[in-house]
Amino acid sequence: MPRPSWKGYLKLSLVSCGVALYTASSSSERVSFNTLNRKTGNRLKQSLVDSVSGEPVDTADRVKGYQVAKGQYVMVEDSDLEALRIESTKTLEIETFVPAAEIDEIYLDSPYYLAPDGKMAEEAFAVIREAMVRKKVAGIGRVVLSRRERLLMLQPRGPGMLATTLRYPYEVRQDAEYFAGIGERKLAPAMLDIAQEIIGRMSGHFEPDSFADRYEEAVTAMLQAKQAGRSFVVPETAEPGNVVDIMDALKLSLQAGVDRRPRAPSKKAADTRTADAAEPARKNTARKTAARKAAR
Repeated sequence: MPRPSWKGYLKLSLVSCGVALYTASSSSERVSFNTLNRKTGNRLKQSLVDSVSGEPVDTADRVKGYQVAKGQYVMVEDSDLEALRIESTKTLEIETFVPAAEIDEIYLDSPYYLAPDGKMAEEAFAVIREAMVRKKVAGIGRVVLSRRERLLMLQPRGPGMLATTLRYPYEVRQDAEYFAGIGERKLAPAMLDIAQEIIGRMSGHFEPDSFADRYEEAVTAMLQAKQAGRSFVVPETAEPGNVVDIMDALKLSLQAGVDRRPRAPSKKAADTRTADAAEPARKNTARKTAARKAAR
């Protein structure tokens, strides 16, 4: 079982239960790089130095500082931050319930899984989750993560819940300044009809497994080529430009395009996918090991 990012209590009015919050996404499987000395091939280490004296500063002498004026700082000790124990440090209290569709996607930040912490918490957790399912709502609460209070949207997900941190309004840039220069256009019905036909032919269902990380695959191939002493040539791709005659481009797209809708998987394909899904850890480990070997 992975280690939780946070443990505390989920509270709905006077009902509460122990819960644990787990990170739902990870970038640890991506290929990563170290910075080396080109002349020696040795790995470089970073060191924090005093901006005035240029001398390295020991860990024990490092402290956080908030700049109040140029060159003037208020020192903040870790103990000062630890003392700020607000209620959401240990309690995730649901403050309100809203239709999930009303939450603008731009406010969505990081996903977590919320699960009951122990058998004693399962009944109360299930009552809250099932009531949300029946009312078709998402809960909004607050929790302290990495010493900052974050808004959290709770949604039922199977036997547990999906908890997504939400950005505060001051963290979101408003779209008006970016879209202000976009003018109104009167579009020809014929062009819209063709565009809709193209979209229809390319429409299907979202299947995450059908999308490969092409950049990650290219990086891995490049590293393997370097390790083997082979040359690695990246094929050039033409950069598209603005289309001059949109109607002609739409018609050509319709003539040249193929039906790209995902097909219903055959039983054999489904069985294969099930077998593959049964051992994701082995595949991820093998891919990561290959990348690490290539990077040596």
